[in-house]
Amino acid sequence: MNILVTGAAGFIGFHLSLRLLTLGHSVIGVDNLNDYYDIRIKEDRLKLLKHHHHFEFYKQDITNKEDINRIFAENKINIVIHLAAQAGVRYSIQNPHVYGHTNLIGFINILEACRHHGIEHLIYASSSSVYGANAHLPFSSLDSVDHPISLYAATKKANELMAHTYSHLFHLPTTGLRFFTVYGPWGRPDMAYYTFTEKIINEKPIKVFNYGNMRRDFTYIDDITEAIIRLLKHPPKSNSNWDKANPDPSSSYAPYKIYNIGNNKPVELLTFIQILEHLIGKKAKIDFYPMQQGDVLETYADISNLQKDVGFNPSTTIDKGLAQFVDWYKKYHI
Repeated sequence: MNILVTGAAGFIGFHLSLRLLTLGHSVIGVDNLNDYYDIRIKEDRLKLLKHHHHFEFYKQDITNKEDINRIFAENKINIVIHLAAQAGVRYSIQNPHVYGHTNLIGFINILEACRHHGIEHLIYASSSSVYGANAHLPFSSLDSVDHPISLYAATKKANELMAHTYSHLFHLPTTGLRFFTVYGPWGRPDMAYYTFTEKIINEKPIKVFNYGNMRRDFTYIDDITEAIIRLLKHPPKSNSNWDKANPDPSSSYAPYKIYNIGNNKPVELLTFIQILEHLIGKKAKIDFYPMQQGDVLETYADISNLQKDVGFNPSTTIDKGLAQFVDWYKKYHI
């Protein structure tokens, strides 16, 4: 198939594009290569993708409607996997307009292009952050997510609502994926596991918020890509059992579906740091801080719908995943 991947030079986009190419698909990659984090790692990811003959790259911003339409018009695209977005919970507090521009206007452009070019299936990135103030664990896609606590989360919730509108109006099959703390080789340098590794190796203090009293459902990148691959040919259909009087937020009478993609096994933050210490062979110097705005105490994914629909089960333990990340980090940086 011809598959368009937005954010192809990003962490998840790179790994997914690589996996799609090895499976024999053609990938049209789109990325604006912005400098939210060091552009060099994005360029190095792209170099690896460009070794494949069936990869075509457009350096383009999804907020440019005319250029996005041109890319769709020039390529016979079967499936779109939309991963491009302005990421970062904390960054959204200081830079709200960037999130509105990229995550909302950019997503409208993708939806419109999918609508007008007969796309068979739109898969797009949402986030575990949409669960916001929810306290019920594990987080279930059957739960309401009407109380986000960061603008980033609010834009991701908005994306889900926008997707449903297009599924309803134009019968566009849309699948939203709520990612839970993705980590692994070629990861994002702004993520905690990456900065922790860098600082522990260089014997610099790490910042740990809420005095370490947090848990995260860390999900290894290969498990993320496996789930997406399984969903490619599984576009959502109308749920004939959908009840308007008791609506299921994760499905619809329209071809619309929401899934969590997580490891389903939360890890204590201090345990996570201890594993890194063991793998690196050095003790972390820790500076403890209070809870930051926009953060949540715990994330924990209920993945039962994904297990039921496509037989997905994460297979990478935190010890194995972090070992592979640290090994890559040392080869790449040292």
